[in-house]
Amino acid sequence: MNRAVFLDRDGVINEIAYFPELGLLDSPLNVKQFKLLPKVAEAIMVLNRLDLKVIVVSNQPAIAKGKMTMKTFEEIRLKMKRELERRGAHLDDEYYCFHHPSAKAAKYRASCDCRKPRLGLFLKAAKGFGLDLKKCYVVGDSLTDVKAAKAVGCRTILIGSLKCDLCRFMEVEGVKPDHIVADLLEASKIIEREISESVKPDLIMSKAFRTSKIIKR
Repeated sequence: MNRAVFLDRDGVINEIAYFPELGLLDSPLNVKQFKLLPKVAEAIMVLNRLDLKVIVVSNQPAIAKGKMTMKTFEEIRLKMKRELERRGAHLDDEYYCFHHPSAKAAKYRASCDCRKPRLGLFLKAAKGFGLDLKKCYVVGDSLTDVKAAKAVGCRTILIGSLKCDLCRFMEVEGVKPDHIVADLLEASKIIEREISESVKPDLIMSKAFRTSKIIKR
């Protein structure tokens, strides 16, 4: 199939880490802090069964900001893959942007084409897998994900709650997701339903075509 589900990582697949000394929420910065969110493996298994490519597309500027090393990032990434696979789920690929405009490390200091909401990572994945982006989904937990998805033509699912602040931000940014859900499992069920509904008309047309050929004979 030429369809995929693009997943943001932090807040979609894994928990956001809390740093009490700073009073901040951020990406996990070590292996111990990385924890899968509940029902994530179950959700990805739903997408796997639908024969959809499941691809992580994520901004990860912690290395650029000097908060972690690439070695630690790879350890976290491998933990994610192993824990998902141990539960019967698998990712088809992962695309990350390590850049940041104010990075401490010069090699990562850039206003790049791959940092969401720019489209570089999506276009790279589409080329690599032969995807029709208009048939794909993006699941994220921020309006940055929604903006990127809309720009590239994907269906959009936002993990969050429809609170007044979110409504205001959507109005300011001029973007609105196709769905707002509580977690990735709910998102996967919506995708499953929409794909099922889109297949039915094709089956009906196919049966009608076969019937018409029989009648003509």
